[in-house]
Amino acid sequence: MAKKKILVTGANGYIGRHVVTALLDMGCEVIASDFAFDGVDERAIRNETPIFSDDPELFDKMGRPDACIHMAWRNGFQHNAETHITDLPNHYLFLKNMMEGGLKQVAVMGTMHEIGYWEGAITENTPANPISLYGIAKNALRQITIQLAKEKGVILQWLRAYYILGDDLKNNSIFSRIVKLEQEGSPTFPFTSGKNKYDFINVDELAAQISAATIQTEVQGIINCCTGNPVSLADKVEEFIKEKNYKIRPEYGAFPDRPYDSPGVWGDPEKINQIMKNC
Repeated sequence: MAKKKILVTGANGYIGRHVVTALLDMGCEVIASDFAFDGVDERAIRNETPIFSDDPELFDKMGRPDACIHMAWRNGFQHNAETHITDLPNHYLFLKNMMEGGLKQVAVMGTMHEIGYWEGAITENTPANPISLYGIAKNALRQITIQLAKEKGVILQWLRAYYILGDDLKNNSIFSRIVKLEQEGSPTFPFTSGKNKYDFINVDELAAQISAATIQTEVQGIINCCTGNPVSLADKVEEFIKEKNYKIRPEYGAFPDRPYDSPGVWGDPEKINQIMKNC
């Protein structure tokens, strides 16, 4: 069987570089698209073609891939950056041009922030009511992509991610802040009660899920890339500190718990478990 040729946009991003390596390790031919490639696996084909150029010949210029994992997204850690909204037409035109050029399968990176406030498991049918510009833009792109794929007869996989750990100095999370403060010699860091429960996943495990989901085509639609296992933020932070053998300690209650944070939210892993079992 011929190797599957997969285009990864945002290939040098926090998650993208891990996805590129995972795909290559699975035997795929990978076309990496980004502005820079300093963190991209050397085995990947580099493509510097601007993806937001509204070029009707874009599919050809991107190497005519069998599938595209669209991960390019600016300011993902700044949830109310205006670019989430102003960039949205570019994402639409990119996907439209790729599909009209001949792309047969598209996987787009989604986020739990599309949903907004929710208590319990998020399924593919959970209603979306996003409360940040990031969530609003991603949710709009999801609706747009579903419509486009239906019109063009393209296989669509919307890969919804949750809380991501690993490669910690690049992820701008509480865990990256702990690493930096430990390196600075700080004995403590301000923290909430830590009681809220979330669905945490290591970036390498997430990359394996994204890659496995894209290699196959049987399971389509919204796919929660997650563990399905809610863990309290306090437990995860304590585990992280212990694993790293750090001396720093959380100062519980220094920050109040935010009233709009769910006491517990996680992904329904039924689809991704099916995919991983068969890969």
